[in-house]
Amino acid sequence: MEIVQQILFVAALAFTAWYITKRVRLISRAINLGRPEDRTDHAGERMKTMLLVAFGQKKMFTNLLVGVMHFVIYAGFIIINLEILEIILDGVLGTHRLFAPYITPVYPILIDVFEVLAFGVLAVCVVFLTRRYVARVERLQAERHRELLGWSIPDATIILVAEIVLMIAFLTWNASDSVLRDRGIGHYGELQGLVPDFIISQFLKPLFSGFSDTALVAYERLSWWLHILGILAFAVYVTYSKHLHIALGFPNVYFSDLQPKGEMQNMPEITKEVQLALGLPLTTDPDGSQANDNGDQPAEVGRFGAKDVEDLKWINLMNAYSCTECGRCTAACPANITGKKLSPRKIMMDTRDRLEEIQQGWKTNGPDYRDEKSLLNDYITAEELNACTTCQACVMACPININPLDIILQLRRYRVMEESQAPASWNAMFSNIENNMAPWKFSPGDRFNWADQVNEPVK
Repeated sequence: MEIVQQILFVAALAFTAWYITKRVRLISRAINLGRPEDRTDHAGERMKTMLLVAFGQKKMFTNLLVGVMHFVIYAGFIIINLEILEIILDGVLGTHRLFAPYITPVYPILIDVFEVLAFGVLAVCVVFLTRRYVARVERLQAERHRELLGWSIPDATIILVAEIVLMIAFLTWNASDSVLRDRGIGHYGELQGLVPDFIISQFLKPLFSGFSDTALVAYERLSWWLHILGILAFAVYVTYSKHLHIALGFPNVYFSDLQPKGEMQNMPEITKEVQLALGLPLTTDPDGSQANDNGDQPAEVGRFGAKDVEDLKWINLMNAYSCTECGRCTAACPANITGKKLSPRKIMMDTRDRLEEIQQGWKTNGPDYRDEKSLLNDYITAEELNACTTCQACVMACPININPLDIILQLRRYRVMEESQAPASWNAMFSNIENNMAPWKFSPGDRFNWADQVNEPVK
């Protein structure tokens, strides 16, 4: 019987590893559709930002209670799963609590820490479900935010319920194991005296006092299998879920933009054209790279701005896969607050949906598949793009440094520069900037006339 369990466990582990590897390669290929951009500079600063924002949840602590809950559920779930190493080795080798005899003084302390964190994760998941379905936090409701219609809300519910089930399985497994140890049953009894009762599961032991030995062993095995298979299934499901941020949150923050939030990147191709028109030497490109020594003009630009996902930068696509759909960006957006159709969360979800659609095309039609759709117009409308004030509120609000504004600007640049679809009021502003060096229709010589009126004596 033991060898059968080992074979089944190894098969489940191998299938999970194969499938996750397949999904990771597919997602990596989708992210690499984006344009290349070097994000390896200032490694020390990037590492510090990642530790503070991704692991330390720094931006979540603007609301202390919510910040603490997110830290518990995020860090707690990661730390608890360190015990997976022992579970995997037990499953492969057919052992039981393999590490206990070798680290006897430390082992109970580790399991106690895991149990406290497991109880914290369980409690926080219950609170989060309550916030969604009882308190009904506004940014999490589909009635107000159309992008949540469909799979988004069920996805969040599945993850929260799954974590509750996994934590219950973990705690009751420890409790039933303790009862078996107390009774001296089989290999469980071999650890009697070496492993004491654990800090949380000891209170669950009375639930199993009426179980027969056979029933208790059956429950202990059931909860062990439920816990490990649940974690393996969770790992596979996450690659399809918004909770992919569990893995991508760290690299997403590490490679996030280090420039001041109010600084928008110029288009190097346009800057070069302006330099050439003004007769300025191209000693360096706007992006900092050296220009051609022989004075050659830059290669012809394929497209200004972005129409589809392959025109965006790779970091924009990683942002899309990292989005937690928490809605803090949309809740902070002044355009959305005033009833405009723009939702920064929808921008990120649309970008990911577009990438997923392309992935499905690869599966059914081969790696060179392309359809006639595009991110612009088929997913994101001009009305949404034009509503953006570029205030950076969405960028500041994101807990993992996602930048919806960068995607909006690139799509908007395409509409203006490739399709000449700027609103009439924008064209007037562009004309004024070109002719008067200011957005207003005043000549440079008249720009300070208002000051003369201020200084006029009051009659």
